[in-house]
Order: sequence, then structure tokens, then C-alpha cells
Amino acid sequence: MVQSMTGFGKSTCEYGNKKIVVEVKSLNSKQLDLSTRISGLYREKDIEIRTELSQQLERGKIDFALYVDNSGKESISQINQSVLVAYYEQIKQISDNLKIEVPANWFDILLRLPDALKTDTVEMDENEWKEIKIAINQAIEQLKVFRTQEGKSLENVFVTKINRIAELLEQIAPFEGERVEKIKAKLEENLQTISDKISYDKNRLEQELIFYIEKLDVNEEKVRLKTHLDYFIETMNHEKSPGKKLGFIAQEIGREVNTLGSKSNHSEMQKIVVLMKDELEQIKEQVLNVL
Repeated sequence: MVQSMTGFGKSTCEYGNKKIVVEVKSLNSKQLDLSTRISGLYREKDIEIRTELSQQLERGKIDFALYVDNSGKESISQINQSVLVAYYEQIKQISDNLKIEVPANWFDILLRLPDALKTDTVEMDENEWKEIKIAINQAIEQLKVFRTQEGKSLENVFVTKINRIAELLEQIAPFEGERVEKIKAKLEENLQTISDKISYDKNRLEQELIFYIEKLDVNEEKVRLKTHLDYFIETMNHEKSPGKKLGFIAQEIGREVNTLGSKSNHSEMQKIVVLMKDELEQIKEQVLNVL
């Protein structure tokens, strides 16, 4: 079954007065390339999160984010009274010593000073982590669904392209016999022009001609190419994560197509080979996205 490496998943959960957001994005990559952006409160779970992502997503450039969304909610900080009083006393003492008038806007000044406001840090408990783990798995599952949907589109592309190459392969047959006859005729014509000048062994010539034509025979390449095309479809339909293997099979298809081109020695056959290469290049481009 074909799955794309491209996908996106997002999930949220509420715990206490917090809205916790999980986002997972995936792009194509030869190996697993994992990066995480995790809120400081949950940073201790980084290794556990990485392990879960690598086990479930296998391969791709994975970007993971876990953070608390405070948008739309009022964040209330507490005034740090002891710090504020200390600042006030220091400013008043400096004012008395230097005979400087005390400021009229005390609170504007005091509340801007460092640590005048404090926000309580709440430790994460096990129940909160359980809720977050559920959200993480939901985001991963959403990404997998996205990958599967994209994979179906890729599968349709591969089937179309492989079938097209198979059709083009069938179109070569009519030109093979014609090609051999043209080669024979051309050689005989060339020999006739020099037959009055040199003598040659006709039996030996016939043997060399047969050997030359056998070297141009493409039946083995056609059989191997058809086998590779069938194997591509079989691998795509039955293996869980066939991306790398499909890439290798596409390389083998390319080798046979190139050999067909080099041995064709016929303009129409060469045109067909060019069309095959065009279809194959599109397959290779899309295989890079397959998990």
C-alpha cells in the first residue's frame, strides 16, 4: 500500500485552564529527519515523544510542535508585593538623600521594574501527560490519514505511467522485423558496390551478419522490462512501506529502457524509447514522495 511522506496532523486538549496544542508536519526525506519544538514545561518528555514519532511515522522530515495556546484567554499575573515594597523604599531613600522629588506616578514606575509581576509555574502531573499523549496520538493518526489519501493519488499516477510504458513496449514489436530487413539490405547494398574490387567468403559473411543481428536483438530487454513493470505494481500493492524498493525497481526499468535505446538502430523505436523515458522520469520524481 502506497503512502505519501507528506502530511499534517493537529490536535488539542484542555487541562485545567490550559489549551494544549500538538502539531505534526511531514515532508519527504531519504531517512527519518526529526525536529521538535516543545514548551519548556513538557521538555522532559522530548525523548519519549521522539521515540513515539519514529516508531509510528518511520521516515520523512518530521516537524513536531507542542505548546500551550493562550490566545483568546486573559492571562492574570500576580503583583509581587515584597519586591514592590523593596523598590518603593529604595526609591524613597534615594529621593530623601539626594533631595529629589518623589515621582507622582509610583505604580507606573514600580510595575515596570524587574520581577514586579510574578507568574506561578505549575508542574506537569501524570494526568496532564496522559491527556497530552492522547492528543499526540490523535495528531499522528490525522497525519497518517493525510498520508494515505496522498498515497492513493500517487498510486493512480504510478499505475497510469507503468501501463503507458507497457503499451509503448508493445508498439516496438512491428518495427523489429522491419529493422532487421533494413540492416540486411543496407549491408548487401554496400557489399555490391565493392564486390568487383575485393573477394569475400559468403559463408563467413552470413555468419558475421547473423552475429551482428543477434547483438541488436532486444527480446531479452523486452522480457526483463516487462518483468520489472509487473514487479513495480506487485511491490506497490503488497508491501507496507515500499518507497525505497520502488526507487530501486525504477532504476532497473531505466537500465532496460536505455539498453533498448542503444540497440534500437531505428528512428521509430528510438522515438518510443524517448516516450518511455519521459514516463519513467515522472515515476522517479513521484517515488521520492513514497514512504
